Amino acid sequence: MRPIASIVSLSMLLSPTIALAGQGFDVIVLGALGGIQDGNLSSYLIRPHGDRNAVACDAGSLVNGLKIAQEKGVFEDVELPEGSTDSVVGHVLKHDIKGYLISHAHLDHIGGLVIASPDDSKKTIYSLPSVSAALEQSYFNWVAWPNMLDRGRQPHLKTYHLEDLAPGEAKDLTGTRMTVTPFPLNHAGSESTAFLIESGDDAILCFGDTGPDEVQKASNIQDLWKAIAGKVKQRRLRAIILETSYTNDRPDSLLFGHMTPKWVHQALRALDREAGGNALKDLSVVVSHIKYSLAADQPQEAIRRELEAENDLGVRFVFPEQGALHHFQ
Repeated sequence: MRPIASIVSLSMLLSPTIALAGQGFDVIVLGALGGIQDGNLSSYLIRPHGDRNAVACDAGSLVNGLKIAQEKGVFEDVELPEGSTDSVVGHVLKHDIKGYLISHAHLDHIGGLVIASPDDSKKTIYSLPSVSAALEQSYFNWVAWPNMLDRGRQPHLKTYHLEDLAPGEAKDLTGTRMTVTPFPLNHAGSESTAFLIESGDDAILCFGDTGPDEVQKASNIQDLWKAIAGKVKQRRLRAIILETSYTNDRPDSLLFGHMTPKWVHQALRALDREAGGNALKDLSVVVSHIKYSLAADQPQEAIRRELEAENDLGVRFVFPEQGALHHFQ
């Protein structure tokens, strides 16, 4: 009888699209930053480890992120079908990415999607109703861009099916082995989203832009923590992708619905308490949406120092670079 390890290895070689339960997620950074650096704006390709069928959490940068990931060797195992005229980037865009989770309709989260849409394949955009309405009315409206949706201003080109999500309700992600549950966030008074993505017993949480509850006089983050505390306590949450836009010297009055290391720690401590304490040790927290600066020095190192200095929970802060592949298990 063949040892189990050999069977697993052989199955992975023969069927690289089969995800293995308990193996976590692969995350490819298509865009790491927030703000003004066009070409490197918030977008994370997420798939169960061992499975090519993915979704993009936000799409500020899309094709450029895929190109840089290819240059870094992330897609070196992609085999193009016989007779395909696509490049590797084209194949991944049109065949591996099965849909888009759009947290909110700000340009640095949807620009890559809009620009790539004429050459994309048919797939679904998943978003809260307010976000869907903004995509329909402000972008795919035959003024800013042709209507690639299946609703809104005629004619409908129907590249994308726009799927409204219900807060707190899980939805199957078509063409994948994943589900998504959206949770509304407060982004300086506009609605943003955190997406809880699950595959089997594994979960990963991808935040759109959000400000601290305390500053915004809201309870969105605390409500989210209550909803996922059980998964955290059971060690089912593999990673959190969480924005940290500014350094701690940014005044609360100028956060504009964003986070600093001080507020990140306060939020994570609240999650730890909700999960019963000592629950976040070694949890990966991907530090997303750092704002590109036109000053001589970029803020990444200062934010790193500020996050590590107060890291009394033992979380593992991950600073993503565009094109990188991370495996969270």
